[in-house]
Amino acid sequence: MLPDPPAPLESPEPPPAPGLGAESPAPAAPLASVPEAPSARRPLLAVLATTLLVTALSYLVPKDHAGTAVGLAFLAVTWWLVLRADEHVIRAHGLSLGGLLEPLPLDRRRLMRDAATASLWVLLLAAIIFPPFWFGFKLFWRVKMPFVFRGFESPWNEISGHFLAVALPEEAFFRGYLQTQLDAAWAPRWRVFGADLGPGVVVSSAIFAIGHFLTVPSPDRLAVFFPSLVFGWLRARTGGVGAGVVFHALCNIFSATLQRGYGFSR
Repeated sequence: MLPDPPAPLESPEPPPAPGLGAESPAPAAPLASVPEAPSARRPLLAVLATTLLVTALSYLVPKDHAGTAVGLAFLAVTWWLVLRADEHVIRAHGLSLGGLLEPLPLDRRRLMRDAATASLWVLLLAAIIFPPFWFGFKLFWRVKMPFVFRGFESPWNEISGHFLAVALPEEAFFRGYLQTQLDAAWAPRWRVFGADLGPGVVVSSAIFAIGHFLTVPSPDRLAVFFPSLVFGWLRARTGGVGAGVVFHALCNIFSATLQRGYGFSR
């Protein structure tokens, strides 16, 4: 059973000071109990239960619909743990998406500003990462044939699937909920290219990779650990998951395009 969504911590207020010139000070009110420090136990139990759920769905649901079922499960869990709370909890987990997922009237200026910022980060990372990835892809698979662009058979279904059924659910859960909660328990301690990172990004990426391996038991699936570190860095650097969702989807589309272009898949 999944835990209840996290609530923002409240600091206890100090007792009021006695008035000047008073004959006898009022008795001090008892101090409120100090909130417990955040623990990694709850998010780790939540991710264990969620991993078992999505693994079961990946095998029980027909193959053509398994990916959608897994994505919906991640979104449902994220809604239960974060998105059904108020805007403060949603923002703390980086899940606002420019205000789209907050229970407040939509501010178009904020939405456009956040979308533009996310797009710039995505373009920058794509320019840095995609060329060496292409070179590494050819080297690893010992590709000899030239690249021939082959488009998707159903572009809308493929592209929307990568964005809505894969990238959004996974980023919302792993980077929005899990990494945020682990960072609260294990404070970030490393400064990496302007982002404060800690053990949370490593642990969440390892769990992300293990989950991919459990749904499709192939050692190649564990390689998603490395792009997951980039997605986690984006979450920390931008303060939200929007850029990570777009970059995650583009990474999947780029990889699929390379596989088609070199004849690995149709």
